[in-house]
Amino acid sequence: MLKRIISICLAVVVLAIPLTANAKAKMPSLNLNAPSAVLIEADTGKILFEKNKDRERACASITKVMTLLLVMEALDSGQLKLDQKLTASAHAASMGGSDIWLEEGESMTVDDLIKATAVASANDAAVVLAEAISGSEDAFVDKMNKRAKSLGMKNTTFLNCNGLDENGHLTTAYDVALMSRELIKYPKIFEYTSIWIDNLRGGKTQIVNTNKLLKTYDGITGLKTGTTAEAGCCMSATAERDGLSLVAVVLGCKSGTERFKDAASLLDYGFANYTTQKLALPKNARDDVQVEGGMVKTIKVECSDPGDMIVSRMATNKITSELKIKKKIEAPIKKGDRVGEVNYYLDGELLKNIPITAKESVDKMTFSSVLGGLFNSLLEL
Repeated sequence: MLKRIISICLAVVVLAIPLTANAKAKMPSLNLNAPSAVLIEADTGKILFEKNKDRERACASITKVMTLLLVMEALDSGQLKLDQKLTASAHAASMGGSDIWLEEGESMTVDDLIKATAVASANDAAVVLAEAISGSEDAFVDKMNKRAKSLGMKNTTFLNCNGLDENGHLTTAYDVALMSRELIKYPKIFEYTSIWIDNLRGGKTQIVNTNKLLKTYDGITGLKTGTTAEAGCCMSATAERDGLSLVAVVLGCKSGTERFKDAASLLDYGFANYTTQKLALPKNARDDVQVEGGMVKTIKVECSDPGDMIVSRMATNKITSELKIKKKIEAPIKKGDRVGEVNYYLDGELLKNIPITAKESVDKMTFSSVLGGLFNSLLEL
C-alpha cells in the first residue's frame, strides 16, 4: 500500500513539472518512395531533410540543370544572346530520347533552344547550346565537371550534357540541389521552367512541360524532371511561399506519380516546419569607432545587411544578436580591416556572423606626418 502511494505521488510530481522554454518538439517523419532525396533552403543552402543524399546515382535529364546553368552564365557574360540563331550539327540531330526532332543544318534561336531544353527536356536542343558555348559537347562536358567542382559537387561525374544513360554518368541528390540552387540565382530561368504549354517553329511544334507540379502545387517555380531506364524517375523541384524558397530533389523513383508525390511531400514538409525571420543590426553596429595614435580621432565602419534567416517553426526562443566591437583601434588601419562583428544565435547555436570593417584607411601619427599636415593646412590658408 505504501509503495502504491509513493508511486502515485511521484507521478503527480512528474506531471507537475512544466516543459522548459528550450524543449523542442519532434519533427514529423517523411515516408518517401525515392531511395535518395534532399530538401534545402535555397538562399542559405541549409539542409532541412535528407535521405541517402550522397549516394551516387544516375540522374537522367536532371543533368540539364548544369547545362542550363552554363547557358545562363553565357548569356550573362554576353557569349550568347537570346535572339542569336544557332545551327544544329549532325551530332546534335542524332540525339535520341526526348527531343524536338532537330534536323542537321536547322537553325533556331537561343531563346527557343532554352525553352525546348527546359520545358520539353529536348536532348538535341541541349547539345546545340553546348556546342555553341564550347565548340563540342565533349569540351562542354569538361566545363560542366569543372563547374560542378567549383560548386562543391563532390560526387558528380558528367559524361554528356543531356542525361542519356551512360556508364559512369553519376551524381547525388545533394549535388543536384547544389547546382539547382545556383541555377535559380538567375530569375530568367523561371520564365522557362514555369511554362506549361508553348510552341516552336512558328506554332508548328507544340511542347508541354514534363513538370506536372506546375498544375497542382501552390508556389511551384520549376525546375527539371528526368526519366531513363537506369535512373528511374527523378526531379529537382523548386517552390517559393512567403519569401521562403525551397529546392527538393528526389532520385530513383519507380514512377512519375511517385516522383511528384515525393517532391510535393518534401516541399510540404519545408513550408510546414520552417519560416524566414528578418534579422536586424544592433543599434550601434555602424557607429564611428575611436582611433588611437592615428591622424584622425574616429573612423567610420561598415557591415552588410544580415538579411533573413531560416528558422524552425518549432523553435520556442527568439533569435538574439550580440555586438562585439573594439572601443579603440590602434593606427595604422587599412580599409577593410576587421574591427568587430555581429553574431546571431538561436538556443545557443551560432546562426550567422556579420563582420564589421573599417570603411577607410588611417595612417599612424608620426612627427613627419604631423608636420606634413600642418604644412598642407598652411598652404590652404
